[in-house]
Amino acid sequence: MWIYLNDRFVSEKEAKISVFDYGFLYGDGLFETLRAYNGRIFALTQHLNRLSEAAERLRLPLPPRLSLEQSLHETLHRNGLKNAILRLTITRGENPIALRPDLCKKGTQVITARPFSGHPAPFYENGVSATIVSIPRHSPDGKTPSIKSLNFLNNILGKLEINAEEHFEALFLDAAGHLSEGALSNLFWVKNGVLHTPSAQTAILEGITRHIVLDLANKEGLAVEEGLYPPEVLFSTEEAFLTNTGIELMPLTRVDGKTIGSGQPGPITQKLHEAFRMRVVQETGEE
Repeated sequence: MWIYLNDRFVSEKEAKISVFDYGFLYGDGLFETLRAYNGRIFALTQHLNRLSEAAERLRLPLPPRLSLEQSLHETLHRNGLKNAILRLTITRGENPIALRPDLCKKGTQVITARPFSGHPAPFYENGVSATIVSIPRHSPDGKTPSIKSLNFLNNILGKLEINAEEHFEALFLDAAGHLSEGALSNLFWVKNGVLHTPSAQTAILEGITRHIVLDLANKEGLAVEEGLYPPEVLFSTEEAFLTNTGIELMPLTRVDGKTIGSGQPGPITQKLHEAFRMRVVQETGEE
């Protein structure tokens, strides 16, 4: 694997950063996970827009937009990949003095790419299971959930609480006990024909795929509500699904051992996933 590291490509063995890098020491940095279909990166503009907005809030310098786009595409092609997951990581850079981010002179940039063509078909045919975890959902600094930072400890603790062999995802409640999101996904469900999803008030990271699904739902004429919901609402819904860059729309058919709806992927989930796939084809030419 070729890794893009600070303006050059290096092998995995050569890919090293300083132990004084603020990303390593304090989680002071940002990342984006992107997906390529047919050699083209899907929703690239949306991902880089979110990165830019977060970087502005953190006062974290970024390379020029065109440079980022070129580096991402070059990483994909250098590794000979058409269908892949890419990760772009930006940190504040190196500085041995504790908590003096102003003294970091140059940021660290890393891009990796790995082959990825999607999850196994049975996941989509039968749906997956999730568990609501006890640890509440916290945003990285308590008030900025829209920042996709390297501070991922909350997500890790959630994943550690579940049996990953039995459950695909860990679901969080916010501090007030409302449904929030998954450790790696956003949550949707359908009740009485209305598509529901937790609002940004519940400390969610508003995913790129989440935004696309909301847009597709509006175009399909579906009623959509974002709000504050108790976890019990899931057990009286007709269907549910999870979203993120890698899984697209993943049917959720069991939560805490209880069946959601009929226990099979629902028609609205399937309809929206088909519309999502059409969007992918339109943007990337992927079949």
